[in-house]
Amino acid sequence: LMVWLRRTTHYLFIVVVAVNSTLLTINAGDYIFYTDWAWTSFVVFSVSQSTMLVVGAIYYMLFTGVPGTATYYATIMTIYTWVAKGAWFALGYPYDFIVTPVWIPSAMLLGLTYWATRRNKHAAIIIGGTSVGLSLPIFNMINLLLVRDPLKMAFKHPRPTLPPYMTPIEPQVGKFYNSPVALGSGAGAVLSVPIAALGAKLNTWTYRWMAA
Repeated sequence: LMVWLRRTTHYLFIVVVAVNSTLLTINAGDYIFYTDWAWTSFVVFSVSQSTMLVVGAIYYMLFTGVPGTATYYATIMTIYTWVAKGAWFALGYPYDFIVTPVWIPSAMLLGLTYWATRRNKHAAIIIGGTSVGLSLPIFNMINLLLVRDPLKMAFKHPRPTLPPYMTPIEPQVGKFYNSPVALGSGAGAVLSVPIAALGAKLNTWTYRWMAA
């Protein structure tokens, strides 16, 4: 019974984090990541997605002890987001209205770190967490460059519920800082490490709580 309860608790946490990641995808970067608040939204999105990915991926990976489950977790997040996009499609928006973030390569780096260090938890936290934070903004910017004219899409399909101050604006590149990718990667790399440690600790806490 305790084994069943423990596993149920783990899987429930995985589902909750994956669903929250899907919500963050839509809320942290309305339209196509950055059109609402120009590059600022991209930086906020990068940090939120890096930390949300790493906390769930490392939790799941340490739970199973299999490096590949980090990638599996990112795949779950991706599928959830594609399904959530169906709601926007039903409202009359094109299906590429919200770009699905590229989580999987960053999760693969986390799993690769865990595998290369012979399942060293601390290396996964420090090196893997840093790798996720550094790489996710880069992959997502490449992802954005492949989208057909995101600003045109945003203006062509304005969200009717948006207040006036949230209407899309032309990106003011260089107004506050020159590189949203560099800022997102730097902040993500710093913040992903303690969040990865939190994910690892949650794994321990769950076991202790269920064993009590």
